[in-house]
Amino acid sequence: MEAPDSNPLSSGRAFADLSSWRKIAVSGTEATPWLNGLVSADVGGLLPGKARRSLLLSPTGRVRAEFTVAARDEGLLLIQDPIQHRSIGELLAPYVLSADVGLEDRTTDIALFAFPGRSDAPAPGASSSISIPSCLGAGVDLLASAERRDQLMRTFGSSFDLATEEEVEGWRVSSGLPRFGVDALEDDLPQEAGLDGAVAFDKGCYLGQEAVAKVRNLGHPRRLVVRLASRERVRAGEAVLADGQQAGVVTSALADAGGSVLLARIVWDARDLPLRTASGGALDRAARPGQPSRPV
Repeated sequence: MEAPDSNPLSSGRAFADLSSWRKIAVSGTEATPWLNGLVSADVGGLLPGKARRSLLLSPTGRVRAEFTVAARDEGLLLIQDPIQHRSIGELLAPYVLSADVGLEDRTTDIALFAFPGRSDAPAPGASSSISIPSCLGAGVDLLASAERRDQLMRTFGSSFDLATEEEVEGWRVSSGLPRFGVDALEDDLPQEAGLDGAVAFDKGCYLGQEAVAKVRNLGHPRRLVVRLASRERVRAGEAVLADGQQAGVVTSALADAGGSVLLARIVWDARDLPLRTASGGALDRAARPGQPSRPV
């Protein structure tokens, strides 16, 4: 993988074609309040052109799906990384019941392009719209009819590079963005998955709210997903040690000749202890890009 500062997505020189990501349209007169009563983010007042990362939780607060809710003139669109085993549309379908809500898989109908290193995107033109922030975290997404995908690829290609899958993954890891199914697992509470930013703790009821609030107000999670850095080359799957005992595992890593930035799952009790890899490399708490790391 490329170092964060050499990744063309970081500097806005590239775009990612995410047209294979799932896209579930939510329509109907009750669509917005219905969805807002189920998912963890507050999407009740989401305006067209805006997006919000969200989760679907089990009644006990475990993460079942992670996705982005994008508001469009046509209604809400749920954008989901296809690495997740179950479609958010499939998971939401049992809750429709008698509500005036429709769920439609639009994956093959809509093209999706991400510009995570930019605050704007090329003029969308007809049959297109923008969505901010990107489903890759920062930046902006462009949604267009699938019929225009090849044309837009050529247009964008004259001004931007097309990012490889490796560069997209490098952007994610350097940004410290946990990936559900890799860094975060179905047994996790949002706070254990590093996904608590996708939870509106002050909104009304939603699935799993009581369990999530209990952890936040009365206790602590069993484990954490943390962003770390090392001067050594680190690979996913390596054990993380604290006081000589295994305290976690590296789940994602971005390595180059200068060292590594990584995400790791560690137990709560190791959160303030010095951490090392099993091969002996010291691990530092990695600040957000552009800020210095600090020892743990």
